[in-house]
Amino acid sequence: MQIVIYPAAEKLKYAIMIPWLNSNFKNFKPTAAIALNATRHMNTIERKKLFSPDIEPMRTAEGRWFEAIVYEMFLEISQKSDCIKYLARKGADAPHTGPQAYLGQNGIFYSKYGDITFRGNGQDLAEFDLILVDAQDHIAFGEVVTSPADLKEFEIEIAFKKRLLGYLYGQEHVSFLLISSFDISNYSVVKRLAKDPDNAVIHTSSCEQIKGLVKHYRPRILYTKPQNHPKLIRATDIPLKHALDYRKYHDEFRNRIFSEITHGRGRKNLAPATDTEALVKKILYGALYPHAIKGVCDQYGLVVKGKRIEYAEFFQYFSKAIVATDLPGFELIIYLRSREKKEYLKMVQTKEGHFRFERPTPSRVGFFLWIESLQPTLGRKITLDILRTFTIRDPAKK
Repeated sequence: MQIVIYPAAEKLKYAIMIPWLNSNFKNFKPTAAIALNATRHMNTIERKKLFSPDIEPMRTAEGRWFEAIVYEMFLEISQKSDCIKYLARKGADAPHTGPQAYLGQNGIFYSKYGDITFRGNGQDLAEFDLILVDAQDHIAFGEVVTSPADLKEFEIEIAFKKRLLGYLYGQEHVSFLLISSFDISNYSVVKRLAKDPDNAVIHTSSCEQIKGLVKHYRPRILYTKPQNHPKLIRATDIPLKHALDYRKYHDEFRNRIFSEITHGRGRKNLAPATDTEALVKKILYGALYPHAIKGVCDQYGLVVKGKRIEYAEFFQYFSKAIVATDLPGFELIIYLRSREKKEYLKMVQTKEGHFRFERPTPSRVGFFLWIESLQPTLGRKITLDILRTFTIRDPAKK
């Protein structure tokens, strides 16, 4: 990666948008018109759920609504300042259809719901609630939160998105906006993010307060589509500074890990060593030969929905097993290809050392195409070496 180093004066100009947003956006509250217009980004079912007595679907709909409200707020505020040059379309303003995921697909895309996503080898690796371009043609992005639960592993995700956008658009610094519907100022993760001069933390009205603005419009919710907005652009039209071959970066990183493990080096030597390795979110080491699967069953154990799967019955339920690690922590994962459904079962390691079922990986996601393409390449020794390198617990200590 060739990083662009900005002189001090350029860095000062680059930072103008963040203090401007910090000083102006905090006083810009959602209006009834903005809240109503935000419903145009929701389908009929989601709108009905906004006022549902059933808490869980109501909160989900609220999250979608508030994200749209923030987008509508930026539509308005971007016309009041030259600090924001462009705002990426999303939701109802985005292209109606985006390309289906396929192997080898890399870059920024729109989902069928108008969400902005980044794909690497067809896999969705990041989603962006907002993407902006400032007056100096620098990319910035925003995340919208409506619950403290959204802050889990938040720093890791923001750091990844900054690395990703910095690489794609050739920026040393990437501005980040955190917009919330509740007061998050006392959360430690937020305090750390707020210390970065490239970040802005903004607290607007709560969802309950915003609902109060539109209660007289129920059950019929009205909205008006915006006229031709001078600053709206497609996220896919923002030119990249660096092309990206995610599968290549993944395979180079994986091969280096194989080499390090083969030479007996520990996991401390396996952290990302290059800018491209730092873009990899998961390492897929490969599918296992039957003898390797037996070694996993015997030494670690596989438990699916409370039932321990012995090797003698493994192929009754599954046709394939794949070993992977999540990054940056190198947490072990085993994916099992179900014979009953077109899906993979994601198995995570417990503190006791065995692997338990966490959730399915359905066939409709791009990641499925990648793991489905993997054929057995890992024997018993290398498989157990990988597991020993990253395991939570030594299987010999029972």
